[in-house]
Amino acid sequence: MELTGETTENMPEISIEAEMKQSYLDYAMSVIIGRALPDVRDGLKPVHRRVLFAMNDLNNDWNKPYKKSARIVGDVIGKYHPHGDTAVYDTIVRMTQDFSLRYPLVDGQGNFGSIDGDSAAAMRYTEIRMAKIAHEMLTDLEKDTVDYAPNYDESLTEPSVLPTRIPCLLINGSSGIAVGMATNIPPHNLTEVTSALTALIDAPDITCDELMRHIPGPDFPTAGFIYGTQGIREAYRTGRGIIRMRARVTVEEERQSGHQTIVVSEIPYQVNKARLIEKIAELIKLKQIEGIRYVRDESDRDGMRIAIGLKRDQVPEIIINQLYKHTQMESSFGIIFLAVAGNRPRLFTLKELLEQFILHRKEVIVRRTRYDLRKAEERAHILEGLKIALENLDDVVALIRASNTAREAKDRLMESFGLSALQAQAILDMRLQRLTGLEQEKILEEYAQILKDINWFKEILASERIVLDIIKNELAEVQENFGDARRTEIIEAVRELTMEDMIAEEDMVVTISKAGYIKRNPITLYQSQRRGGKGKTAMGTREEDFVEHLFVASTHHTFLFFTNQGKVYWCKVYEIPQAGRASKGRAIVNLLNFEAGEKLTTVLAVPEFQPGSYIMMATRQAVIKKTDIMAFSRPRAGGIIALALAPGDELIGTRITDGTNNVFLGSASGKSIRFHESEIRPTGRTARGVRGMTLAADDILVGMEVLSHGQTLFTATENGYGKRTLIDEYPIQRRGGKGVITIKTSKRNGQVIAILLVAEEDELMLMTDSGKLIRMPVSGISVISRNTQGVKLMDLDIEERVIGAARLAEQEDAETPSSDDAEEEGEIDSDED
Repeated sequence: MELTGETTENMPEISIEAEMKQSYLDYAMSVIIGRALPDVRDGLKPVHRRVLFAMNDLNNDWNKPYKKSARIVGDVIGKYHPHGDTAVYDTIVRMTQDFSLRYPLVDGQGNFGSIDGDSAAAMRYTEIRMAKIAHEMLTDLEKDTVDYAPNYDESLTEPSVLPTRIPCLLINGSSGIAVGMATNIPPHNLTEVTSALTALIDAPDITCDELMRHIPGPDFPTAGFIYGTQGIREAYRTGRGIIRMRARVTVEEERQSGHQTIVVSEIPYQVNKARLIEKIAELIKLKQIEGIRYVRDESDRDGMRIAIGLKRDQVPEIIINQLYKHTQMESSFGIIFLAVAGNRPRLFTLKELLEQFILHRKEVIVRRTRYDLRKAEERAHILEGLKIALENLDDVVALIRASNTAREAKDRLMESFGLSALQAQAILDMRLQRLTGLEQEKILEEYAQILKDINWFKEILASERIVLDIIKNELAEVQENFGDARRTEIIEAVRELTMEDMIAEEDMVVTISKAGYIKRNPITLYQSQRRGGKGKTAMGTREEDFVEHLFVASTHHTFLFFTNQGKVYWCKVYEIPQAGRASKGRAIVNLLNFEAGEKLTTVLAVPEFQPGSYIMMATRQAVIKKTDIMAFSRPRAGGIIALALAPGDELIGTRITDGTNNVFLGSASGKSIRFHESEIRPTGRTARGVRGMTLAADDILVGMEVLSHGQTLFTATENGYGKRTLIDEYPIQRRGGKGVITIKTSKRNGQVIAILLVAEEDELMLMTDSGKLIRMPVSGISVISRNTQGVKLMDLDIEERVIGAARLAEQEDAETPSSDDAEEEGEIDSDED
């Protein structure tokens, strides 16, 4: 079918990109606001709110007969939530399960599933009604306490939020995955939350630590343990944190056989019991856990009981640790306090969640009071008319009898006694029995009480303090009616048995070659020898490779590996493969899973992460950065960003400092700068850094050192020249300057390829682009002034260039025969490999 020209002229032109962006944004916001995330005020997602509202409409109260689940589901999907009956019924099922919600909102009769993962019976078989606590979420709904919005077809209205008296978001928690965000709020104890709310009302400036005296942590319906409070504290302070949950385990001993049985009576939240038992059985079958005779489920209506029988002479603690490690008897819960506030998703702290609930309750109470005041004033107006009629009873009766019609009587009452239309109509509607003496007294008593109520309502609206006192009183009532004891036990601090604990602490010699091979050996392998001995080779290497780093470190020390792409990787010394003394070891890229294009730049050995130390980093474009070493104290398997790099830039060096040293930078053009590190402000891990040195357009940084006493600066150029210079020859300048000359980069010398801090006893290795190496002692290199060209270090062939220089980690005895000493000039051609 072709479109006519007339039709196409009337069609607006819309960019596909703009339309897709807007449509996806609308979809995302619909999922975020309308389905996946709870409202911060009542803690409910729309489907939960609609279920409770529909049950309230049907008077499906806690003290009335149950109704078929299908009846409720039908009302919900027909009136408010047209998203399918299965989704709504699944929601009702979860609201019924006492192992899913800390305080179930629906009272169910029938099969609603189990902690083993069994599904609920069909909705036509089960019956439900609201739980008693759910009524606290709907109290005062009829008093204009919340706004209403049209339902999906605008035939009805539904509340946009419930006027809840209970902090449902915290006591029952919530979880959901939206578009680009997720929430995961754990359940808490009602008594503790109401106590914290009361404390916050009394002291609005209360701190997170003070709130934790009232709410020490989540309280899961399945009980169990929470190990450690650090994750709880982080979540409460920032809105995000990870806590560790563990099953409750006891050990029983059989009197007759002497066998011991591990009994699991409580498991972590959201763990499937049947799958947990299957996993334990699988581990026994695969012999990953030995020493277990059987595992069986002995749970009944009295509670959970998983029995794990042990073989004779087994140590229960070891088996329990293995079960924690390999099964969901220990699991983690990632807390994310994300909720919708003002139609926008937002991350909250614990205090902010409590504040939002208090604000909601203040609004509900104010709106309820305004409603009550309006109704009271309307009633008082009627009673005032009745009071006037009673005071002039004979005249009123005579007037009514003398009137031909009701309309005439109403008008004459209004005219004769100054009554309003409502008052006159109320007098006409009054039954004759109200004219008895007793009934007259009741009218006057009611009028007096109404006047008192009006004054009280006005006092409430005029005083925020009274509103807050009402909130406190209502919270105390809720706590008295529904509060209970904590189920989940929190262990403040626990000494965990880790892999590190099972490894003996001993000193190791760790060697890393220039080509990127690493290994470790016990230091006892290198026994002390007399002077003049031949020594022992620490690492067998190819002839074009050599040991660049040698560390003596404990098995419990940490190594930080920095790459040219600005990432850092962790490795404990005990994780480094132990190999034979003459073996070259294992490639670091395989040990740490570097990404494509990543090359090792620097290795730092850290005995212990302690505040007060920093890691100094420098890039090819002379950007320098200082970061607290504690920012690198939490290992991640895939490494983390150590600093943000500009396009085309690379990390060239890192050093550990204590904040009191001088920093030295050297460039390829022979310029250098020395400044105190106090000029570099410590920044976060992902920051880019500051300018360390102003480079010429075609210049790059080739080296960075943190200066110390008793050493000299070695400079090497691409044409085989170099020198040593005393540190004192370099003046201390301000960071970011152009620096001074460290060596003349003449046509004879070429560009600088390396700057190293060396000691008198060190040895150096120079590498050329043709693969040649030369090894030389530092003591044989002249110490000359800064503004000179240096001396010849190495003879090069035509077009050959020096591409690198490194300080050797191994010291070799002069009498030790070595291939490095095979030729008179100390050169080895790589073609002979």
